[in-house]
Amino acid sequence: MSRDAYKRTLINGVPYYGKHMMLTAVSCNENLLDLEKIGVFMKRLVKEIDMVAFGEPVIARFGDGIEIGISAVQLIQTSAIVIHTNDGARDMYLDVFSCKWFDESVVKETVQKFFDPGAMSEQIVLRK
Repeated sequence: MSRDAYKRTLINGVPYYGKHMMLTAVSCNENLLDLEKIGVFMKRLVKEIDMVAFGEPVIARFGDGIEIGISAVQLIQTSAIVIHTNDGARDMYLDVFSCKWFDESVVKETVQKFFDPGAMSEQIVLRK
């Protein structure tokens, strides 16, 4: 087996392991404050970007003072989806990393529909 055989994505002839999308959504609606709704969102996002969940998401609220928020992790067959939030500001930091290609516009659309943020920004990193 060659060193890069497991790297499934080719872009301009360069093999990559996968894509890592880091999305920030600010001033989200009340769904961001609800543990159960975060779980519903995680499951919906897995389906929308055509991934396979590995087990149930782990979701908890913790922190102190102005840093109280929810963290959630959903393992997927090809890596993980991770959320961190801030209750007071209603901000969300979402990471989607997968060696199976996904459409980042679908991630943004799903976040927009579920959390109705005031603004979103994202960064995409191709992992070598």
